[in-house]
Amino acid sequence: MDIRTREPQRTESLEYVSRVPAPPLDRYIDDVYCLTGVPHHRRMNVPPMPSAHLFINLGEPARLWDSDPAVPPAVFADGWFMGVWTRRFLYEYPARVRLVGVHFKPWGLSPFIDVPASELRNRWVPVDAVWRRSLDRIRNRVGVLASPGETLRAVEEELRSRLADAPARGLDLVHATGRTLELAHGAVPVGALADAAGVSGNHLAAQFKAHVGVTPKRVARIYRFARLILSVDARGPVDWSDLAQVAGYFDRAHFTREFKDFTGHTPSEYLALRHRYPVAEGFPPDDGPMPAV
Repeated sequence: MDIRTREPQRTESLEYVSRVPAPPLDRYIDDVYCLTGVPHHRRMNVPPMPSAHLFINLGEPARLWDSDPAVPPAVFADGWFMGVWTRRFLYEYPARVRLVGVHFKPWGLSPFIDVPASELRNRWVPVDAVWRRSLDRIRNRVGVLASPGETLRAVEEELRSRLADAPARGLDLVHATGRTLELAHGAVPVGALADAAGVSGNHLAAQFKAHVGVTPKRVARIYRFARLILSVDARGPVDWSDLAQVAGYFDRAHFTREFKDFTGHTPSEYLALRHRYPVAEGFPPDDGPMPAV
C-alpha cells in the first residue's frame, strides 16, 4: 500500500503534516493534514481553489469573512464543512492553531454527505449540520491522540466509515470529466468534455451542479486560475503575459479582471505583497492563500 506522507514542514512555529489517504479515499480526497502551532500571519486572504474542505478545530475559535460584504462573518469553535468557492474569502487563525483538515477534490464531498453539493457552494457550514451529532465524538477521539500521524489515521477511518457503498447517479461521470479538467488545468472546452462523455452539455452541467455545486465551466476557470497563481515565483522577474497564456488566458483584460476578482489585487499589487511576505517553500498552506493586510 503506497501512502505518500509529507514530512512536517514549518514556517515560523507553525507545523504542517499531511498524507494522501489510501484507496478508495484517494479517489475523492487530495490529502488530510494537521496544522499545529503559532501562525506567522493571522489573517489570510484565500482565493478560489479547486477543492472542498472539512475542518476539525481542536484549538481556539477560528473566524471567517466572505468577500461579499452582505454575508455576515462566522466564528467556529469546533468544525465546519466548506464546498467549492467561486470567490475569495478571509480566514483568521487563532493565536495558537490546532486544526485537522481534509482537502477534497471538487467532486469529492458528494459521496460523504447527504445534502446537495450546491448547498455548500460559497458557504461554511457546521459539521453537525451535515454529519448529525458526530463532531463531539470525532473531536474527543482525535483530540487525545499524541501524534499528527495517529490523528490523520483516525480521520481517515472516520471518512472511510462515511463513504457511500455505491456512487450516486452521475458521480462517475463527474469524476471522469473532473479528472480531465484537473489534468488539463482547466484548459479543455466544456463542449469537448460533453462530447467525449457522450452526453449533452446541459446534462453534464446538471450533474456537476449536483455533485460539485458549480458547472464544469466554473470548475475549469478555477483550475485555470489555480495553475496561474501556483506558478508565480516572486523571487525573480514575473512575465504575467507568458504565465497567463500558459494558463489559458488569451485576453489580457479578462485575465486582469479575473485576477482582481479572485485575489482582491491587481497582478502588480499581488507581486508586491509576495515580495513583502514571501511564500514559505514547501509549505502548502502558503500556496494560493496570501496575508490579508
